[in-house]
Amino acid sequence: MFKRKTMFIFVLLLAMLIPSLSLADNITPPKSSNSQIIHQSFSSETLGRDYNYNIYLPTDYKTSGEEYPVLYLLHGSGGNEHNWVDSGNVKETADKMIAQGVIPPSIIVMPASKSWWVNGYNEAAETAFMNDLIPHIDETWRTIEEKEGRLVAGLSAGGYGTVNFILKYPEMFAAGAALSPAVYVPQPPSHSSGRRHATYQKDGQYDPEKWTELNYTQYIDDYKQKGIKVPLYINSGDHDTFDIAYHAAVLYQNLREHQPDLVEFRVVDGDHEWKVWRESLPEAMEYMYQFVEK
Repeated sequence: MFKRKTMFIFVLLLAMLIPSLSLADNITPPKSSNSQIIHQSFSSETLGRDYNYNIYLPTDYKTSGEEYPVLYLLHGSGGNEHNWVDSGNVKETADKMIAQGVIPPSIIVMPASKSWWVNGYNEAAETAFMNDLIPHIDETWRTIEEKEGRLVAGLSAGGYGTVNFILKYPEMFAAGAALSPAVYVPQPPSHSSGRRHATYQKDGQYDPEKWTELNYTQYIDDYKQKGIKVPLYINSGDHDTFDIAYHAAVLYQNLREHQPDLVEFRVVDGDHEWKVWRESLPEAMEYMYQFVEK
């Protein structure tokens, strides 16, 4: 009789637990005290689908119990959450910089977006990033949840998204880095993927008004009026096929008038390519992490 009662209680508890498990996000806990990159996903209410990301966890994350600053690292047009891992040497770069004491131990989140990190015609990527991804990361992983513990950076379309996020939500980020940012004014060049991307396609045609509506020029005046200055590192290859060195210089000059000591601009050797982004990532990270809570 006692055994049957014990079994009944066990089955009842298991039945109560199973529904909660079925609703849980598919989160993989760290398996090692070494640094590692884990692929994750969660259900995004904004997008109505799973939101995928890779996350870098520093050495001893599993055992330290500490809270860490978090860097959101955005991919370019047509990219995904694996690009920075596969082509950007993120793990090797972060491991080395942390080991040398150049940056503090940190979490790095590399999310996936089908848009240019904006609320375009194809999906509300900006809303999903701000309202779904950031809260999910803060609730799931041991992050410093305040502005002083949050950074954002990206390449090309991800650099464009970075600039927009900083200018629209300066209260959310301690610093940022825009690598070869696709911040074209007034419009993208004819061979830019922005003209063919679903983000800016209306009835199968590129919509220049949507580009203007979503570009940083719509937000920079309000940013300046808020009086919150977010440090920003900007760069471009000197042979960038999209003339981003010019467009990045325009952005830099606009910000330098507002925050002369909190914006940096570099022109480096190279085209619109991974060589530029891999080699400049360490300097960009070193710049940003000056401003995080230690």
